[in-house]
Amino acid sequence: MDNKTEIRDFLVTRRARITPEQAGLPDFGGKRRVAGLRREEVAMLAGVSVDYYVRVERGNLGGVSEGVLEALVRALQLDETERAHLFDLARTANASVGTRRRPAVSRVRPGVIRLLDSIAAPAWLRNGRMDILATNTLGRALYAPVFDGPLTPPNTARFAFLDPRAADFWPDWNLIASGTVATLRAEAGKNPYNRGLTDLIGELSTRSEEFRIRWAAHDVYQHTSGEKRLHHPVVGDLELTYEAMQLVTDEGLTLLVYGAEPGSKSADALGLLASWAATEARESRALSIDEHHAG
Repeated sequence: MDNKTEIRDFLVTRRARITPEQAGLPDFGGKRRVAGLRREEVAMLAGVSVDYYVRVERGNLGGVSEGVLEALVRALQLDETERAHLFDLARTANASVGTRRRPAVSRVRPGVIRLLDSIAAPAWLRNGRMDILATNTLGRALYAPVFDGPLTPPNTARFAFLDPRAADFWPDWNLIASGTVATLRAEAGKNPYNRGLTDLIGELSTRSEEFRIRWAAHDVYQHTSGEKRLHHPVVGDLELTYEAMQLVTDEGLTLLVYGAEPGSKSADALGLLASWAATEARESRALSIDEHHAG
């Protein structure tokens, strides 16, 4: 992805969503030729010249100071994730060629695997392009439709936009889809030269109009915690909470853990799912043993 284009489109879309009233500027009426703020209004709010802001909005963040970036954050009323995205774009603009490429994380340390297996709730580990790299038994059971595909590793973004079962699995598919794209957009700002990530974005842009529409919005999002509704093919409807935690030692990996309100129907359904998953695991092991002896 071209850094200058990313900067330009991000700033233009952020500027377009803010009205003069929201920015605390007088509105003298009449028809405005642009949605949201004009460039000169953003420049005034940020305390820079119009020419300077025009240069920045054209994608030239090289050499722009942290103070100017913070002024743009205030002028455009960016939230914390958007602020981080702007700084990521600036970091890329100022990076040397040798520091631009960061390999995708694809291996999981044995200690992390043991941690996953020790968690009684559904839990799994994903990288920035939303590949599920490791999971415990209950996590695999919860996301069974995502794992029931031909590609390895399973990828929740690809499932969301390319698998027709996704809309049934996630009753709030529109929210999931928008959040997925915004998460990938934030990751692309951090690591724009990750070949696996850019290949995934290219694939989804080519094959899914829903993805293309959302990608053009330039929204960014980071998973931290929240609620999610699922319709599981075995145990039915689930209302779960989740926590997302970045692994400090393994940069780029996120641990996600799901849970249910104690005593709720969803908690009972998770218990049923755990029993089903344990039975499936025993049957799978028995089948493997039989096939080994038969061979």
